[in-house]
Amino acid sequence: MRSNEIFAAAAAVLLSTALSGCGSAVDPSYSARPRFATSAPLVNTRKDPTYLAYAVPESQLHAYPATRSAEFSVHGVDVSKYQGDIDWQAVKESGVGFAFIKATEGGDALDSKFQRNWAAAKAAGVPRGAYHFVYWCRPPHEETGFFKSVVPAEPDALPPVLDVEATPTSRTCKRTLYREEVLRDMRVMLEDLERHYGKKPIIYSSVDFYQAILHSGALAEYPIWVRSTKYHPAVRYGDRKWTFWQYRSDGHVPGISVAVDQNTFNGSHAQWREWLADQTGLKAQPVATAAAKPIDDRGIEKLIEEDPAMLPSAMKNAQ
Repeated sequence: MRSNEIFAAAAAVLLSTALSGCGSAVDPSYSARPRFATSAPLVNTRKDPTYLAYAVPESQLHAYPATRSAEFSVHGVDVSKYQGDIDWQAVKESGVGFAFIKATEGGDALDSKFQRNWAAAKAAGVPRGAYHFVYWCRPPHEETGFFKSVVPAEPDALPPVLDVEATPTSRTCKRTLYREEVLRDMRVMLEDLERHYGKKPIIYSSVDFYQAILHSGALAEYPIWVRSTKYHPAVRYGDRKWTFWQYRSDGHVPGISVAVDQNTFNGSHAQWREWLADQTGLKAQPVATAAAKPIDDRGIEKLIEEDPAMLPSAMKNAQ
């Protein structure tokens, strides 16, 4: 999600040599921030600083490419001001089944395209929800208070999303993310959003954040939207049940003139109809054309998991 705005602000300290044993130590030689302070669910036996724990044997990784997203029936996008002026009618006609729209960040940053996108997506008949990008140096009630002041509580909207990622390149927030503290703050925000909107919020997580903070079933009572642009979620998230999967950040969708994140719902079209009706009262449109299922033309060699250790230049390009 964040990668389309500032290409690698989503990623941070990977579970590297710091997580080679037990306890909660982090590698003091790793200079990026924030440093996660947590124990790892899986051990980095290779001592490889670009490593993120695999939940399937490495010998089987070839069977879990992100292109398996094509196995799913319902696909959507997530957007922010960086997608410019969107032709939502063209997006709808291309077969996009849902959209998540950035609304707010921290306690005072409003996405400049939110109001336009919010209204135009609804007018085009695209089921849509709003997301909030967490800034870890504001009190939780300020973050959710700002989001609530911007995003209306509409019965036909998808549940609100709490976008939780590390922000190592932030110039103003140098907070180290301690697991217990972060989970406490997240619960405060999630419960506040649920009280206000009457729907259980969705957690959006990047791989490194999940493996450092949300592993071992933390906050499993909330639906999760996972990011994994190289592998099927089973590789990075193990058996954690997911509701949405962001499988691509360089997608191309009619009506959107630049690259856009693409996502899929974890289920059949019948299951999507049931989920959508339960959450919004809306009826999902039938899948009538081949365009409803986007073609993923990436070869295996083009599947890159966008983490800073794998893309060193991203750190200096981030803002």
